[in-house]
Amino acid sequence: MSFLYPSFLFALLAIAIPVIIHLFNFRRYKKVYFTNVRFLKELKQESDSKSRLRELLILACRILAIAFLVLAFAQPFIPGKQAVSHEGEKAISIYIDNSFSMESVNKHGSLLENAKNRAAEIVQAFSPSDRFQLLTNDFEGRHQRFLSRDEILEQINDVKISPAVRNLDEVIRRQADLLNQGSSKIKRSFLLSDFQKNSFTLNKGSDTSLAISLIPLEASEVNNVYIDTCWFETPVQQEGLQQKLHARIINNSSRELENASVKLFINNNQVSLASFNCAAQSRADVVIDYKIRDNGINFCSLKLEDYPVTFDDEFYFSYTSQKHIPCLVISGKESRTAPYWRTLMQNDSLFAFYENAEQAIDYGLFSKCNLIVLNELSAYSSGLVTELQKFVMNGGTAWIIPATKSDLVSYNTCFRSLQLPEINALDTNQTRASAISFEQGLYEGVFDKQDRQMDLPKVLRHYSMKLQSRSNSKTIVSLQNGEPWLTLTDLDKGKLYLLSSPVDEQAGNFLKHALFVPTVIKIAISSIKPQPLYYHTAANEAIPLPSVVAEKDKPFHIERLDKTFDVIPSSRVVNTVLTLFTQNQVNIAGQYHVVYDKQNLAGISFNYDRRESAMEFYNTEALEAKIAESGLKHVNVIDAGEKSLTNSVQEINDGKKLWKLCLILALAFLACEALIIRLFRN
Repeated sequence: MSFLYPSFLFALLAIAIPVIIHLFNFRRYKKVYFTNVRFLKELKQESDSKSRLRELLILACRILAIAFLVLAFAQPFIPGKQAVSHEGEKAISIYIDNSFSMESVNKHGSLLENAKNRAAEIVQAFSPSDRFQLLTNDFEGRHQRFLSRDEILEQINDVKISPAVRNLDEVIRRQADLLNQGSSKIKRSFLLSDFQKNSFTLNKGSDTSLAISLIPLEASEVNNVYIDTCWFETPVQQEGLQQKLHARIINNSSRELENASVKLFINNNQVSLASFNCAAQSRADVVIDYKIRDNGINFCSLKLEDYPVTFDDEFYFSYTSQKHIPCLVISGKESRTAPYWRTLMQNDSLFAFYENAEQAIDYGLFSKCNLIVLNELSAYSSGLVTELQKFVMNGGTAWIIPATKSDLVSYNTCFRSLQLPEINALDTNQTRASAISFEQGLYEGVFDKQDRQMDLPKVLRHYSMKLQSRSNSKTIVSLQNGEPWLTLTDLDKGKLYLLSSPVDEQAGNFLKHALFVPTVIKIAISSIKPQPLYYHTAANEAIPLPSVVAEKDKPFHIERLDKTFDVIPSSRVVNTVLTLFTQNQVNIAGQYHVVYDKQNLAGISFNYDRRESAMEFYNTEALEAKIAESGLKHVNVIDAGEKSLTNSVQEINDGKKLWKLCLILALAFLACEALIIRLFRN
């Protein structure tokens, strides 16, 4: 126990006054004459004992009354867990979680309104001379300065729901940085939140000089059903193609969903409806079949109905339906297979065909193509190797087919740069492709069934090569002698396919075999650079714009379709690809255009962060356990409960004050003294 004014304890010397009075009783006795004193001795003994008890009780009451009265003026208190000095100005930072999960309700209304009321109660627990700072998930500039008590109460009232999501450590670091900028030595931090598990992180290395109080707010119900993500079964998007869209639905509630529905909208038209079942606290992957009707940009959304949390009931995504896959075939000067490639690709609507000769390569076409086929080149120049490496590392796909008469030195120099397995001398022993590795996915969907006895191409000539154990190369098709025939190598963002034999008729029958066309088509499809279907709001998203060249004096715009929102992102070239950075500027979910010089270059979609959709929270007991586990003595938990936070915060700051109890006891002992005097008369 401590005292706020210990100097008043000197007044305890006043206890000597009733002691002196009782030790030196100056009352004068009056003589009374009796005719017979035979019975007085027994009466006198009885009166003396009663009188002595009465005087001792009165003395004790007076001593205790004086003692407790003095203690009341000294103001004793039991120090709180995070007691602070009473001298000097205090700096208090209050964080209000205004994320979407705070839309949940309890008997006091929404959790956000509850948090605002509680924040106001915290402010009232401090003196008007103290300085306050408000923080929300938005990390707004206006919340970086210190305010008076009236000013912060006004700011608290203005807090609104926001799509921004912050981890607890991120918030505490921000509070510590802002509080350390001030001159106040006494610093306090209060965090009002529902404390979702996926954003709760406590760093043991946090500033221990900052006293932190966590105030959990609990909702009555935490049920939520939401669309988590979506993806296409195949990357090809072409008009007239039947497509399968996968949507992941998460049922974060205590009820089972039966025959629930999700709707697919494309360009504001409903094109499909799918029903699904989902058990409580589980997820379901829903497959939606539909036919692609339009070329160009397609703005899409998935919708379901759920209450009371509704921000995640619609999921936006967009894609561009391509008419063709641009492919470049570079044929060697002695190659006789160029007409086959030309016939195949020019007559198939899947391809946009470009053709170069080995002697006249147009490197400007590289950035326009998804796939480059290096068909039986006699040698690889250093310039070609450099451009090819740049093309693949930026996400392109290349397919290398050696020539019968090849410069192995230039080939292996190129292969070392591209991390491909080196090839040895030409092997003229007849063999056959014997096994396909379906695990690599290239031939997925090509065959009705996987038959080991299937008819595969005959190989008359091939280059021997051996894959190293640490190589990134994987065998897709192998020969009867166990050597690889068709391999796949991942290089940064791109892919490299390597065939160990030429494709002319002298090297085998692959060019006329039934496997040739599916192989070309599947490699072309695998070359499609996957573009994100959606991005997240309130984040610094990087949006690549391949094959876009911009002028320095003209800015890009990210503009909402209804033209109610328009921001200018930053832009820079990353790995030769122009990339836009949103810098947390987009905070409204929906569909957007990338606009440059009044032209729509691309369509992009933004969704709110689904971390807020996971309705799993820490209550008071769980928070205390986490803090104890972390060993953070400067962090405590305040149970909001039904009582006012003003008293709770004051008790934590100042300790449990006992002066009122002392005053009550002093008055009680004075009352006891009066009762004793009245009841025990002589």
